[in-house]
Amino acid sequence: MKYIIIAIVLLLAGNMLSAQVMIDGIPRDTSFTVYSTYIKESKKRPYIKIVKPHLPDNVIARESIVYSQPTADRSLHVNLYRPDDDKKYPALLMIHGGGWSSGDLSQEIPMALQIASQGYVTVPVEYRLSPEALYPAAVHDLKTALRWMRANAERYGIDTTRIAVSGCSAGGQLATLIGVTNGQLSYEGVNREYPNHSSEVQAVINIDGISDFTTKESLDGVVEAISKNKVSASVKWLVGTYEEKKELWMEASPVYWVTGKSAPICFINSSIPRFHGGRDEIIDKLSAYNIPAEMHSLPDTPHPFWLFEPWFKTTVKYMTDYLNKIFK
Repeated sequence: MKYIIIAIVLLLAGNMLSAQVMIDGIPRDTSFTVYSTYIKESKKRPYIKIVKPHLPDNVIARESIVYSQPTADRSLHVNLYRPDDDKKYPALLMIHGGGWSSGDLSQEIPMALQIASQGYVTVPVEYRLSPEALYPAAVHDLKTALRWMRANAERYGIDTTRIAVSGCSAGGQLATLIGVTNGQLSYEGVNREYPNHSSEVQAVINIDGISDFTTKESLDGVVEAISKNKVSASVKWLVGTYEEKKELWMEASPVYWVTGKSAPICFINSSIPRFHGGRDEIIDKLSAYNIPAEMHSLPDTPHPFWLFEPWFKTTVKYMTDYLNKIFK
């Protein structure tokens, strides 16, 4: 039986709500929501529209599946969408954005549903954010999710030889770090769940996520935040500034970890240069290993373009075209 459970929570911007709250005993940053982003971006572009999730006729949904228990009192979940048949399909793990601090997997659902209808198993994923756990917890969670996908491939009809990862904004950085570190055990974590399964991916889609925390644009953003008595998202997640935690900032920057085992990457970018940091260098490094990479830019777009029309359909087409090229 087909079903879908989608909760749409509209959080008002401004002083009415605190940015950090406790939900089910877990600290949550509520500052990044689709609605609050729409209010901000529609002031400059009144023609944009929020994309609502729509379950295609040929797609079945399985939601709130526990994939990991990183601590005794914490469970992490995925949603899973796939064609309504008994065939095996390539799979796509989908990572939401929100500055490593905010956001949730529901923001990936509209894209996941449409991509699933094209012959994929799509898996929006929950991971621990900086109010709850600092770097590298998120990386370990996501590598665990990939091992879970392989451990449960028969149950959900996943072709384990064709698994990709995508991410938006902070999720794009995470997806790229996961893809370039194929085979590098130091990024797996110590207490590994599903240890007999691989976390390697065969393709990456980075949607406007930085690939280098150490660029001038990135470091200037930290200085700008400090000048406004704020703490930047990267400083919160990486437990200090670049000057204080240089090795950690480099460790979290995908650009430094490309090897011959790294996955091919497709970059889909807004028109804002600071979110392209490290992209060209990664493409060059992949090319040196004869690993293909490609890039698409959407002109005159805000950073969170994938959440809205008129850019949603274009983004999904770039994603499915790329997956089809790699896997089909």
